[in-house]
Amino acid sequence: KGVYLYDYDGQRILDFSSGLMNVNIGHGDQRITDAVVKQMQEVSYVTPGCVTKARSALGKKLAEICPGNLNKAFFTLCGATSIENAIKLARLYTGRHKIMTRYRSYHGATLGAMSAGGDPRKLPMDMQQAPNFVHFEIPTAYRWEYGEEKLLEEAISSLQRTIAYEGPESIAAILLEGESGSSGCLQYPKGYLKAVKKLCDKHGILFIADEVMSGFGRTGKWFGFQNHDIIPDMIAMAKGLTCGYIPFGCLMVSDTIAAKFDDTMLALGLTYSAHPVGCAAALATLKIYEDDHLIDNCVAMSQYMNQQVEKLKSKHASIGEFRNTGLLGCIEIVKSKKTKEPMAPFNASASEMKVMSQVATKLKELGLYTFVRWSYIFIAPPLIITKEQIDEGLNIISEAIAIADEYTI
Repeated sequence: KGVYLYDYDGQRILDFSSGLMNVNIGHGDQRITDAVVKQMQEVSYVTPGCVTKARSALGKKLAEICPGNLNKAFFTLCGATSIENAIKLARLYTGRHKIMTRYRSYHGATLGAMSAGGDPRKLPMDMQQAPNFVHFEIPTAYRWEYGEEKLLEEAISSLQRTIAYEGPESIAAILLEGESGSSGCLQYPKGYLKAVKKLCDKHGILFIADEVMSGFGRTGKWFGFQNHDIIPDMIAMAKGLTCGYIPFGCLMVSDTIAAKFDDTMLALGLTYSAHPVGCAAALATLKIYEDDHLIDNCVAMSQYMNQQVEKLKSKHASIGEFRNTGLLGCIEIVKSKKTKEPMAPFNASASEMKVMSQVATKLKELGLYTFVRWSYIFIAPPLIITKEQIDEGLNIISEAIAIADEYTI
């Protein structure tokens, strides 16, 4: 209930990563249950070729929330299917075949979405990846030593070279997360997304924003890209759209792209697209964001979170950096603040995770659940979090991080 989970023994566990960064409104909200039950009693299912009140209302509401001319909705089942259909639509619209994405990114676990991402979880399937995905690197500030201006310059120059090498006429879209999530909240250089969008416009390349994790208030805005003053051509969304109460997703598309298919068949389709129950859950969820002022609370609690974690940094030798946008953040644990060597490397083996596994175990013992990966402890609680609950969570994290402090050099 709320920000807490309860196990079979009655232990209360503070959920400090909103499940998998998706339960933005908190657990057990009766308003969603009521909306789902009501819809089940009225229309539980019709084929995607039929119109329902819930579908119509949700499409209008999302068009109201999304900026620019992002007014057309294609409803999906989850984040991965939103990404899959964004990729297909980009290729259909442009007639081009390549999709460019960041190495340190995650876009889902279906074949196309997995191939698009740079997450190492795809490596065991390496020989079976889908073709025509091109990856590029984006340097980040924490380990960059040459100044902010040079950071942006290098990031954009690297992307420009990759576009030139691949041939811009072959590139359908650049796919980027609105804000980095499970790869370590690796923040973009200031001005980066704006410069990328400018490159896209120059070469006729579509810009797809993956807002599956960073969308719906998580970063202090409706969408993460709004922190960067851009408007993409498509938005892939899921997670916070229904906050895990019902599997559901959506791909929002610009009027410009949609117009091409006014008199041409759109070769996309899903049996459960625009499922009435999913639409009803999404409508109820969006109403909660607005009625409960959750985005405003995210902004306020983000400021408090930043202040409190800053205090922890001075207390713990193993805290290297806290990267946070809104309430999408993570603490990076390092062996040395001077060398910035991570406590566990990228794609760490079980033996290399020895220290971080001890930290993760301690967190659970003390009554806190959060996503721990490699050297990262994620901090992404539900947007309903209070200052008192933040203090509760950070006190537990502080006690667990003390284990890592013993391994610093």
